[in-house]
Amino acid sequence: MDTKTPFFKKRLLGIKIEELAIFAVFYLFWAFAYHVAITVNSRSWNEGERAILDFAEFMNSVGLDYIIKAILTYPIWWLLIRKLKKWTYTKKIILHLVLLPLFVIIWQQLYYFACELVGFGHLRGPASAWDIYIPALFYALQFGIIHSYNYYIENQQKIRLEGELRTVALKSELSALKAQLNPHFLYNIFNTISASVPPKNEKTRHLIAELSDLFRYQLKASQVEKVPLSEELEFVNKYLDLEKERFQERLEVEVSVEKHLMSEMIPPMLLQPLIENSIKHGLSSLIEGGKISINIFKKNEKLHFEISDTGIGVKDKEAVFDKGIGLTNTKLRLEKMYQSRLNLSDNMPKGLKISFAI
Repeated sequence: MDTKTPFFKKRLLGIKIEELAIFAVFYLFWAFAYHVAITVNSRSWNEGERAILDFAEFMNSVGLDYIIKAILTYPIWWLLIRKLKKWTYTKKIILHLVLLPLFVIIWQQLYYFACELVGFGHLRGPASAWDIYIPALFYALQFGIIHSYNYYIENQQKIRLEGELRTVALKSELSALKAQLNPHFLYNIFNTISASVPPKNEKTRHLIAELSDLFRYQLKASQVEKVPLSEELEFVNKYLDLEKERFQERLEVEVSVEKHLMSEMIPPMLLQPLIENSIKHGLSSLIEGGKISINIFKKNEKLHFEISDTGIGVKDKEAVFDKGIGLTNTKLRLEKMYQSRLNLSDNMPKGLKISFAI
């Protein structure tokens, strides 16, 4: 766990400790309420009813009852909220129709076994029907609350994400207005500069042409929602060619992608900000330079991307998103368009790996 994360914000198998604390308080409340209800109701019982119930032992068994319920609830909570997070609520409700009777049956058998093991009393005969009805009702109540809470959290995250996207869009529009230039005028300037370069400096002309192509692709990216993967990689390669002129032999690049994936459609300008981040924050400070690896493959009907470097790496991976707009914009685009996460992990033997799937 991240030591900088507050204790109650840390997660245990995907569930926040503060949520588990609220969960524990919820159980203590209902156990106490059950105690009170039985105690008050017992005043109207006759001696025979008290003897049948074995009242003192039954009161002790209430705590055991809710401990077993809590133990059985936690894995179901983890399954629905963590493992099956992307399932629709309709599918989860159908799953509950299977889990509810299992929960009741398993709880009843464990509860009765535990009571008999330690000598506590429990309902017997026809009265044991209450040990089916009440746990079923309690199951529906607690998971109704859990799903309502989870829906509220998801909705708040959605509102926050939409707000961040609006902020990013506004900043982008302002930046575009500040730097607005007629693209054709810009291309003409590039051509003029290229024409003024002496023929013997053919390499310089080539670099100017590649820079012109980068601007042309960026203009296209602002006008279309998706481009073929081949075009995005061509743009990335031109960008890396310019970076190689700066780093010389200090920068090594490896691209791994199968040819049949080149026609896949992806959002433009998706990879370049990630590669630029790896070069700027991972490799540029190293005297010996390093290697950038781009790996693209398809698995389970999704296109997977991995950009790794052999740079200095990142210790606080959450704080990276606060340092620049490149990673943040890409993160927000992935969340908004594909509900996909931008994952940062340590590369081996050193450096950073950025991965996502669409």
